Parts: sequence; structure tokens; C-alpha cells
Amino acid sequence: MINTERQPALYGGYATHHYLSPDSLVLPVPDQLTSVEATLFNPLGAGIKWGVEIPDTQPGDYVAILGPGIRGLCALVAARDAGAEFIAVTGYGSNDYPRLELAKALGADLVVDVAESDPVKSYRSATGGRLADVVVDVTANAPGALGQAVALSSVDATIVMAGVRGQKGAPGLNADAIIWKELTLKGALGVDAPVYRKALSLLAEKKFPFDLLTRQEVNLEETSELLTSMAGKSDVAPPVHGVIVPGS
Repeated sequence: MINTERQPALYGGYATHHYLSPDSLVLPVPDQLTSVEATLFNPLGAGIKWGVEIPDTQPGDYVAILGPGIRGLCALVAARDAGAEFIAVTGYGSNDYPRLELAKALGADLVVDVAESDPVKSYRSATGGRLADVVVDVTANAPGALGQAVALSSVDATIVMAGVRGQKGAPGLNADAIIWKELTLKGALGVDAPVYRKALSLLAEKKFPFDLLTRQEVNLEETSELLTSMAGKSDVAPPVHGVIVPGS
């Protein structure tokens, strides 16, 4: 037995009791959310932070989101909720096709498979020639995405870079275009508690069909298999939303 005035080495994750230090910040989960639904607070928080707050997305803005994973789809939802006029989501290849279909269901005006179509030409064709005011790159290990982001950007646009490239550089990047277009590039890494609070509130409003996301719930014994598939190291197609439910 440990006195509650003494901070333990183990805080109690997945235990029957959890120790909260005096400076802990606790966010209440709305009653209308199940524990599984509430786990979306994390990617949706990233979507709000990276897709709206960092680039200051405004009503009427034209947006492009590169990458249809869970954070890309959440950035789509966040930008739509912020009043964006037009939102495109890009993906690559047949593995991303189901996710691009999800993007349509969540409100994307345009989806583009960059393995088959030029994203800039597709964007201009759909918008009557306009390019994006905000570009959010949430791709993973896609070195060419930054070049596409710059090409998709209008003059004075903001690019938010939240996808890592594995030290592979940025082939296809026209760096001079950053100057000509007077672009702003911002890196995005984490999310703060106030944004997570906004994410939980947005989830509770039930405005968007998050239930359409392909979701896989696993117990602790199945976690390794889930993580392997989500890392792209398995023949099993990964879910968009993976949730670990201990004891299930």
C-alpha cells in the first residue's frame, strides 16, 4: 500500500486505480460518447490543431489535405467545421482508395489518387482555376508530398507540415516557388489540452459520421498484430481507427 501523498513509480495505466499527480490535467468525456468513440479525441485534436488553428483556416478558405489517414480525415472534418469553402484530400494507390471514399463521406469536395492524376490539375479543374489557401501535409514516408503541397498552394498560402519523410528529402520540390508565392511553412508536432477539449466537444455534437471509419478493436494479446498492420508491415489491410480494449 502506497500513501497517496507519495508519488509512485507506476501511475496505473490499465489498472483498477490510477494515480493523478497534483498538476494533472483531466478532461471530462461527454456522457454521450462511449469509451471507444472518445479515443478519437487524439486524432481529431490533431486535425483541429493542424488543419485549423496553426494555419488559421477561415470560412471561405480553399484547403488541400495530403494523406487520407485518420489525422488527414480528422483535418478534413475540422476544416469543414471551420467553414472551409472547398476541401480536397489526396492519397496514393489502391490501398488508399477506401480512405478516399471515406473522405467523400466526411465532406471532401474532391479526392485525388496522385498515383493516377496530377493533384494540381485536378484541383484547378474542380475550383475553376483556384489553388489552396491552406495545405496540410499529413502523409507518412511520402517524400514527394512537400513538392505537391507547394505546387497546390496559392499566393500567400500556408502549408502545415505534420508528416515525416524518414530523412528521404523532398524530391520534386520547387523551392523557388516558396519565394515567388510568398508561402508560409509551419511544422506541426503536438497538440495541447484546450484543443483536445474542443475535439471531445465536436465528437459529442455528432455532426460528422465518424461511425463510418473502419475501426478495429483488439485486446492486449492482439495488439502486436494490429500495430504491425498499421505500420504497413503486414499483408492485412490496416483499419483507419485502431483501438486497444484491455479485457475484451
